[in-house]
Amino acid sequence: MATHILDITAEHCPMTFVKTKIKLAQIAKGDTLEVLLKEGEPLNNVPKSAQEQGFDVLGTEQVEGDTWRVTIRK
Repeated sequence: MATHILDITAEHCPMTFVKTKIKLAQIAKGDTLEVLLKEGEPLNNVPKSAQEQGFDVLGTEQVEGDTWRVTIRK
């Protein structure tokens, strides 16, 4: 199992989840994806949308300032 990283800190909704979903489609089942994003809409929407799509959201943690890491398992 591998861990992949996706930095979408420069993106805005709805592109934040679109890019996350594309990356999740590219990784193997069981792998994890660490998504770096900004607080606010992306932090609210990406984990919620990932769960709605059937992925496991393993955690959310603040990295620095308004940047957060959301860990998702495919």
